[in-house]
Amino acid sequence: MNTIIILTVLVVIFALTFDFINGFHDTANAIATSVSTRALPPRVAIIMAATMNFIGAITFVGVAKALTKDIVDPFSLNAFQGDTTGSVVILAALISAIIWNLLTWYFGIPSSSSHTLIGSIAGAAVASAGFSVLNYGGFTKIIMALVLSPLIAICAGFLMMTLFKLWFKNLNLYRTNKGFRTMQIFTAAIQSFTHGTNDAQKAMGIMTMALIAGGLHTGDEIPFWIRAAAATAMGLGTSIGGYKIIKTVGGKIMKIRPVNGVAADLASATVIFGATLVHLPVSTTHVISSSIMGVGSAQRVRGVNWGMARKIVTTWIITMPISAVMASVIYFILSLFF
Repeated sequence: MNTIIILTVLVVIFALTFDFINGFHDTANAIATSVSTRALPPRVAIIMAATMNFIGAITFVGVAKALTKDIVDPFSLNAFQGDTTGSVVILAALISAIIWNLLTWYFGIPSSSSHTLIGSIAGAAVASAGFSVLNYGGFTKIIMALVLSPLIAICAGFLMMTLFKLWFKNLNLYRTNKGFRTMQIFTAAIQSFTHGTNDAQKAMGIMTMALIAGGLHTGDEIPFWIRAAAATAMGLGTSIGGYKIIKTVGGKIMKIRPVNGVAADLASATVIFGATLVHLPVSTTHVISSSIMGVGSAQRVRGVNWGMARKIVTTWIITMPISAVMASVIYFILSLFF
């Protein structure tokens, strides 16, 4: 069989594997607050999240198109070292991202699948052709979105919780909690939908890049079979669940009550969906964790576990450079065989 075909098939398999892992790694964040407040049993929350993730993933393609061309120009990858270079770059990036996701999932750290994938693509591409291969305009735009979105989410969470405190200050605490616990069912569904609109797009973009790099596709349109496959993989991954991440996000950052969960869900869903509408990939992990920190700060600054928050932020910072180095090493290993 033609080497390009073999590599493209491998990329599709690993991209769907990445999406599957992303499902139980990142989607846990979307339902963490509703599970921690007992608004939904874990199994019901996971089934709902899987369904909403699938719907969100198959509905939008803007982020996938941006990822296809904004980090590295897939049409230029094969011009440097032969026909298989682009496919090897993408395969190395996927393997690196999968390894990092599994490591952080194992230790229950809510790291960013977006950061590891983008860092891995950049690292593998630079290893293949030097820094000139990067699309600096698009790459800078993506980095800015990844950096600014958690800050915006903290502010959104703080603002949302502050408004809730003003609006519901005279209501009975028990009745308020009961009402917000019911509302969390809907906010968790919205959260899962927005997660699908952004995170599933990344695997779609990667698979389209592989087709372009292998000379099997032209233009940046996302084929429907890629959209359906990525949405299905993420939905299946979500159905497996991510209880380690749920425990960290849902309880270790702050003690979450129903009103906090609704505020955090609405704030983070707004930021994620806003990014989807302007075709920017953001880290749903960062946005959701940051919105919880913002909500906690609005309620009581000392109520936030800043030690856990620092651990999460540290993981955010180190994910991209570690992924880039790991992907470059994997690229050099793979290039010995392809």
